[in-house]
Amino acid sequence: MTVARKFRGTIGAAVKDALLRVNAGARRLAAPHCAVCRVERGDPVCAGCRQDFFDPDCPRCLVCGDRLWIGRLSIPSPATHCGRCEVARPAFDRTIVLGDYTPPLDGMVTALKSGGRLDLARVFGRLLAERVGPRSSIECLLAVPLTRSRQRQRGFNQSIEIARVVARDLAMPLLRRALVRTGTGPPQQSLPLHARRGNVSGAFQVRRALPVRCAAVIDDVMTSGATLDEVGAVLKRAGVEQIVNLVVARTPTFPDRG
Repeated sequence: MTVARKFRGTIGAAVKDALLRVNAGARRLAAPHCAVCRVERGDPVCAGCRQDFFDPDCPRCLVCGDRLWIGRLSIPSPATHCGRCEVARPAFDRTIVLGDYTPPLDGMVTALKSGGRLDLARVFGRLLAERVGPRSSIECLLAVPLTRSRQRQRGFNQSIEIARVVARDLAMPLLRRALVRTGTGPPQQSLPLHARRGNVSGAFQVRRALPVRCAAVIDDVMTSGATLDEVGAVLKRAGVEQIVNLVVARTPTFPDRG
């Protein structure tokens, strides 16, 4: 091999390596920023924010999704159910929660509902789909409906927008019109906890029988669990055997701080 050919080969390899580095850098620049911190790259969120705010290993009650506490610490424990669910089991069977309704997740939920940030529905939907996984036993998805007046006022139902993304990512049917809201009471968040169950009693109907083994109900925030308990009871009367809640944010019940 001549010196010229060796030189050309060396130059060609160097050019190829440089192009690869440029392409890799361009891909990093084109990658979306994390929806939470807006600093790190991540789609939909970066690894650091996943760990800090969407930790799948956070100890939670398998039924209602509330944090499990040992004393004043939320740490892994042998318990799998909270005391409330041990005493009075709700109509639903399991709850999958992305994170606590605390900063920054509470602000993101508010930005979606009140600020029309529909891009955040994609973020929440993708994270929920990841948490469920492709091998789930869930057969169909439903979203907690709004009253007609509230949906007209807002222009959209945030739970349906989130559910669209979950349905797309998991290739599951979304039954948009199977569950309807007939009650016209005030929003749950405007009421004290003791009044919430009565506010949603009889507020939901199922338009047709749903003879499926497992269905998932999607909602943005879970506080007392009264809304999802009422929805679960209605769906079970319609023939659903198991109900899994897919919730973006759970209001944590903190232990007494003394």
